[in-house]
Amino acid sequence: MRGLFLKSLVVIAVSVIGSIVGMILILNAFEASPVLLKLEEDRRQVALDLTEAVLTGEGPEAAMRFAEVSERARPLGLRLTLLGAGDCAGAGGPYERLVDSAGGCYRLSTEPPAPFVSYRFAPIMLGLAVLASTVLAAALLARNLVNPVIQLRDGLRALADGRFDVRIAAALAHRKDEISTLAGDFDRTAVRLEEHHEAQRRLFHDVSHELRSPLSRLQAATGILRKSPARLDTMLDRMDREVERLDELVGEVLTLARLSERVDAPLQTQVLDLIDLLNAILADAAFEAAERRVTVTTDLQGSFLAEVEGELVYRALENVIRNAVKHTAQGTSVTVECAEAGGRLSISVTDEGPGVRPDDLETIFHPFARGSGAPQRGGYGLGLAIARRAIEHHGGRVRAELPPSGGLRVVLDLPQQPGKAG
Repeated sequence: MRGLFLKSLVVIAVSVIGSIVGMILILNAFEASPVLLKLEEDRRQVALDLTEAVLTGEGPEAAMRFAEVSERARPLGLRLTLLGAGDCAGAGGPYERLVDSAGGCYRLSTEPPAPFVSYRFAPIMLGLAVLASTVLAAALLARNLVNPVIQLRDGLRALADGRFDVRIAAALAHRKDEISTLAGDFDRTAVRLEEHHEAQRRLFHDVSHELRSPLSRLQAATGILRKSPARLDTMLDRMDREVERLDELVGEVLTLARLSERVDAPLQTQVLDLIDLLNAILADAAFEAAERRVTVTTDLQGSFLAEVEGELVYRALENVIRNAVKHTAQGTSVTVECAEAGGRLSISVTDEGPGVRPDDLETIFHPFARGSGAPQRGGYGLGLAIARRAIEHHGGRVRAELPPSGGLRVVLDLPQQPGKAG
């Protein structure tokens, strides 16, 4: 909390300094203690003593000159007054002297100290000064903290109401402290929520679209059966195929949903040799690809032991390899290569199909995306999306490339232990 701490420290320090300055001003403006009053009284008594000494020692004229010089140096209201012969019998007041000199009776006097607010009011004024500075500091702190909190509250209410386009970082960017950082985190959260909301909306739309086709064909088959019961066997076979497609689609959607929900869930890992697992998948893929005269790389050499959740990694590798076999041209090959570096295994799967446009290299990993120019060969466009999420759940990466010779290359990068990014 460095920035916010410094701001709060500055406000409190200014408050304390303001209190001290206020006390000093009050002490200068009011009679703050009996000591100051005693000093003022002593000054006047010293002036009277000196004037009396000059009067008795050097005479009235010297005393008058001394009084004039003293007033110019420090005005105390010092006066020298000639009285009658019988007036020296009195005692005089606290700020006057009656002096019987050879020239007659003289009265020496000074003005009393200027009236001040009584000393008993000084603590009240000091308390008011401290209270005023404290209230000012509290107001500054409240303004510094409450305004951004209100903006954060309004932003959170907007998110709760489903308005994911709200942003507050720009309005708080000038603060350069932890609150502005929090506002940036809020904006990133809002962006992620907006992306998830849009992805969910798109997923619902795509699922409903994909489900509608086999359901429509099932409805058509039942309509034909009602009109032509003799075609029962043919329509039942067709209905079985559509049910299998529906089952496959629902299974892939459920797998994708589970991967989306378990971003922070712990993996159920075991130690597997990924090269052996890959060879098993390649053997099955090569058998299925033989019908289209497609050759698939098999019998990869080496060993790579990794702590993974076997089912997720199997699904990821199988989906990528089956996708390559499905889209490669008839009579061509699918090439699979492995490379180990820094405790990570890089697996590249390259086909010789039509490939995709450069703009679609990222899009093909979105659910139900098949690439703009790729021919439709069945499937629902969920395989690569499932593969990416499964590998990323282990701390790995999946990307697509366009080889110079054509086709599409998908590269999967897996660490030996989950969560270790390269």
